[in-house]
Amino acid sequence: MKRLRFTEEQIIGVLKEAEAGAKTADLARRHGVSEATLYNWNWRTAANCGSVRSRRWANERCDDC
Repeated sequence: MKRLRFTEEQIIGVLKEAEAGAKTADLARRHGVSEATLYNWNWRTAANCGSVRSRRWANERCDDC
């Protein structure tokens, strides 16, 4: 099975949908990823806003941190 790669902009777009109130299961199904992937994306962007590891992922999301 071919692995899909999402750009940072696509990931941020999906997470913004989640913040707007969309259910995780619906988002995962719509975008073809697992719920665990969505949680991992969210962890990389929101939970580790100040860390070096996530800095490139969180450019748009860290304005309010």
